[in-house]
Amino acid sequence: MSGDGRDWTTFGRVDANGTVYVKTAAGERPVGSWQAGTPEEGLALFARRFADLVTEVDLLGSRLASGKADASHSAATIRRLRNELSTAHVVGDIDMLSGRLDELAVVAQKKAEEAKAAREAAKVEAVERKQALVVEAEHIATDSTQWKAAGDRLKEILDEWKTIHGVDRKTDGELWKRYSAARDAFARRRGTHFASLDASRKEVQSVKEQLVAEAESLANSEDWAQTAARLKQLMADWKAAGRASKESEQRLWDRFRSAQDTFFSRRSEVFSARDAEYQGNLTAKRELLAEAEALDVDADPKAAQQKLREIQGRWHEIGRVPREAVSGLERRLRAVDEKVRAAMDTAWRRTPIEQNPLLAQMREQVAEAEQRLERAKAAGDTRRIKEAEESLAGKRRFLELAEHTG
Repeated sequence: MSGDGRDWTTFGRVDANGTVYVKTAAGERPVGSWQAGTPEEGLALFARRFADLVTEVDLLGSRLASGKADASHSAATIRRLRNELSTAHVVGDIDMLSGRLDELAVVAQKKAEEAKAAREAAKVEAVERKQALVVEAEHIATDSTQWKAAGDRLKEILDEWKTIHGVDRKTDGELWKRYSAARDAFARRRGTHFASLDASRKEVQSVKEQLVAEAESLANSEDWAQTAARLKQLMADWKAAGRASKESEQRLWDRFRSAQDTFFSRRSEVFSARDAEYQGNLTAKRELLAEAEALDVDADPKAAQQKLREIQGRWHEIGRVPREAVSGLERRLRAVDEKVRAAMDTAWRRTPIEQNPLLAQMREQVAEAEQRLERAKAAGDTRRIKEAEESLAGKRRFLELAEHTG
């Protein structure tokens, strides 16, 4: 019996010479020598060594079962222990421990295969992830025009790339070359775009500087209608020109707007003063119109006519009125004029022919024409005779027509 109460003679013995043997299914084999004490103490020493092996194997099994151990490393350890067990200087159930190691070898092999499969799957997934990132980067390089967002995305792709592991060196190198080439291509295309944009903005700046210069030259113009139309066209040209650089655009716009404001403020002041003047003229013309419409044309058409001519003279001296009032005022004044003309025509028709001053004047003109004809005949001037005859004939026709109408 050993000091801990167990009987190790089942698994070993110490012969009379002090040689220590371990018993296995294959037979006995010497594991050491003991001369320092009793045989039981010698067996106990070699049994403790066996117990240390059992503890190591149990710990290995626990780590395999928990998944904390590396299966390939554990398999190698199991093979080492299995090989060393046949020469180990221990006393104990060697056959049991050997079987335990064989079982753990199967478990370790299975877990190693599973780990390998997992690594292969992870490698495939890692390759696919990097391939997807490369394809996205290549798409950005050739198609994207959202320059800032695309640039930020390429940086994010790089950050994500660094987190992906498990790709073999050759494949990783090939994929990296494609990503790097895509990133460089995007940088070149973006650089070309912004260089072209800078050139375009400089051209726009030149155009807008010309527009500003013209607008500023018109700021003090007093040709209100034509200048307003031109400034409107300049505004349309400004919008059609595109945008200069941010700094230049704001600076030029401030000048352009200032020139417009200067002109339109001046025009507004002038128009306000003119509107005030036109309102005064409107009041004056309304008063004249009331005076004209109050004329008693039936009682004395001649006096009404003279008064109307006086009103019309004053009317023209007053000047302009607001545009919206012009047509109404003119229409009412024409109505008075037509009323006076109708009254004068009626009065003229009622006048006896011998008292009609117009007929008297026409008869005097006929008499003068007859005298010119006589003088032309006396002079023998054929041209003058012809002209005098034509003039006399025309005046006689008008006289006859007037006398007949009367």
